Amino acid sequence: MGIDAELRRLAGELGADFYGVADLTPVRGVVVEQGGEMLAEYDRAISVGIRMVDEIVDLLPGHRDELAVATGYLRHCYDVINNRLDEMTSRLAGVLQREGMKAMPITAAERHDDVGIRAVFSNKIAARLAGLGWVGKSCLLVTPAVGPRVRWASVLTVAPLQPTGSPLEEACGSCAECVEICPTGAFTGRAFREEEPREARYDARACETYLKRIREETGWGVCGLCVAACPHGRRAT
Repeated sequence: MGIDAELRRLAGELGADFYGVADLTPVRGVVVEQGGEMLAEYDRAISVGIRMVDEIVDLLPGHRDELAVATGYLRHCYDVINNRLDEMTSRLAGVLQREGMKAMPITAAERHDDVGIRAVFSNKIAARLAGLGWVGKSCLLVTPAVGPRVRWASVLTVAPLQPTGSPLEEACGSCAECVEICPTGAFTGRAFREEEPREARYDARACETYLKRIREETGWGVCGLCVAACPHGRRAT
């Protein structure tokens, strides 16, 4: 079994609903700008995703302020899935390391830049370049099958893995449900453009401030409305 097939098989056994390999060469400058020179050598990224629990996501629009729904969303759609993804990327990186190939697992949730509100690497970039979805007006990675109802993690590597695809054509069209449902107006409604900064589409600080406020008020506040509103995700339930 070749290394590509072995990695895909292992990811599937560990529960990945989505798997792809991205060629990072076209976005090397963006990767280095976000994560620094330590990421400059990596030209491939393995992207893995796990689907959120639809029954919980579907309750968010009318019940996200209720304890059972809020804690269920935080626990099962974030904490548990993030832990599963981190275990998965660690195992995948271990396979590459045993083959003598450098690999760096990227966590599903941690960030290193509190000013820019960013992680060291964008898991969304990897998933997009691997052909697993497109960036929607919510700045989330939207998959054809289940919309944005997926959590992502990545493994950066120098292994000569075969890329699995290319960015999908954006399929949001005139839909703006994620923009309209946002309680803070954090989205401008602009379609994704590779050459534009994230700020042209999304005010991350407004989103974070809102979440911090409702958590201080309730102790368990969540949002997730943009995830729940996307028609691509709702059709899958």
